[in-house]
Amino acid sequence: QVQLVESGGGSVQSGGSLRLSCAASGYISNYCMGWFRQAPGKEREGVANINRFGRTGYADSGQGRLTISQDNAKNTLYLQIDNLKPEDTAMYYCALTTEYAYNCPLKDRAYNYWGQGTQVTVSS
Repeated sequence: QVQLVESGGGSVQSGGSLRLSCAASGYISNYCMGWFRQAPGKEREGVANINRFGRTGYADSGQGRLTISQDNAKNTLYLQIDNLKPEDTAMYYCALTTEYAYNCPLKDRAYNYWGQGTQVTVSS
C-alpha cells in the first residue's frame, strides 16, 4: 500500500517561490508520479510528472516556472514553483500511478494513489 503526504504549501506574495514536498511510503518498482492542482471552481489539472528514471514532463502552464524532481533515497517528490502568480493559487496534490512507468500521463484518472493535498495561496 502506497501512502503520499504533501507538505510545503503556504501563503506567499506574487513573485515568490515555494517548494512542495511529497513523502511516499511503500515500495513500488515502476511508477510515474505527478503533481496536480485544483483551484476553486475549476477542474483538477496535471502540472508536472516524473518517472522513476527521472524523465520529466510539464503542462504548458508550468513550463519555465515549475520544476519537478525526486530524491529516491528519501522517497520524496518535490515541486519547485518560482515566480508565483495569483493564478497559481490552488490545492496541490501529488499522485502516483503503477499503470505507467515510462511515458507518464498528466491525466488525473491515470493515477491510483493520491495525497491529501497542500494549499498554495498567492497574493498580488
